[in-house]
Amino acid sequence: MLQVLPLSLYVHFPFCVHKCPYCDFNSHKAPSHIPEQGYIEALLQDLALDLQGRPNLPLVSIFMGGGTPSLFTPDSIAQLLGGIKNKIAFSPDIEITLEANPGTIEHGKFSAYRDAGINRISLGAQSFNDDHLRRLGRIHAAKDIIVAVEEIQRAGFDNFNLDLMYGLPAQTREQARADIETAMSLQPTHLSHYQLTLEPGTAFYHQPPVLPDSDKQYAMQVACQSALSAHGFEQYEVSAYAKQGKQSVHNRNYWQFGDYFGIGAGAHGKLSNAATGQVVRTERCKQPREYLAVRVPQQRRLPDRVVSTGELSFEFMLNALRLTDGFSRKSFESATGRPWTSIVVTVAEAESRGLLSHLGRDHWRPTDLGRRFLNDLQEMFLAS
Repeated sequence: MLQVLPLSLYVHFPFCVHKCPYCDFNSHKAPSHIPEQGYIEALLQDLALDLQGRPNLPLVSIFMGGGTPSLFTPDSIAQLLGGIKNKIAFSPDIEITLEANPGTIEHGKFSAYRDAGINRISLGAQSFNDDHLRRLGRIHAAKDIIVAVEEIQRAGFDNFNLDLMYGLPAQTREQARADIETAMSLQPTHLSHYQLTLEPGTAFYHQPPVLPDSDKQYAMQVACQSALSAHGFEQYEVSAYAKQGKQSVHNRNYWQFGDYFGIGAGAHGKLSNAATGQVVRTERCKQPREYLAVRVPQQRRLPDRVVSTGELSFEFMLNALRLTDGFSRKSFESATGRPWTSIVVTVAEAESRGLLSHLGRDHWRPTDLGRRFLNDLQEMFLAS
């Protein structure tokens, strides 16, 4: 039987100064005048629609992603957070994250975002090598990252993330590790470390750059993991590392198959109903112009997709297997409403292949081999 799950909110801001050639997110070049007021009003209408008929649960986290949310003024963000809080309660220790890019922040602006209610920043650094930043199409230089971090710290934030990528065109293992060491010198509490992949629909996909081969990419990953561990960062998810007590509440809720509203152009959500046993995927219309033109909030929302019983095991494992601490029988049954018997054979097979490790007390986690071949491990649950 489905249990009541933690509840988060994802807010999508689709505008960017420039579309990076590797980016497959729903992001669009910002107009000369961003319609901030109209967009904030649309977001609040979206949330009101999602809340209809929902249990009165508090939000454990809010994540403002994009695009580039920091293109919106602190006043607009304050208006948005105030409107959200008028509609749904916040947990006492709610995590509220704003994504920002170096070079899109005015001097002193982080303090204004903090006053608006933001308590965590996620900064899109990607690399500290200017040549690599240019190849990635980024509009900032390494020095801009350092200035931005100084502003974050001066504003009083004690919790911030840096995004870094590896496996970049012409990148060496030494350069990838140097990025980690520079990042650590800035004293973030969290680091997201992603391998560059060529996603369909991106400029890089249609005109692919030459990337390091898989062996070189794996060597970069291992070297960077070693450096992060030496600095006291624990890997808790495939691409996420954190100081003790600084894991991302919002992202852990995704990976543990928790519930979340998704509002904004192209935003996706996942909501479960303990009474009916259904898990529903929600989606908003993608194009900002279309999203803003809609006068009836229901028309922004595309048809909901009910996750079939046969898909639930795979969708749960698609998320939970990314976590280094894995999953338990209880977490599987609570989040999916499915009996353990529906996957017990697959779990046993994954164990026999050395992809899962049984920790006792009905708890399993991916082995080192399972993490390296994560896609293969996840796909085993497609037929469960």
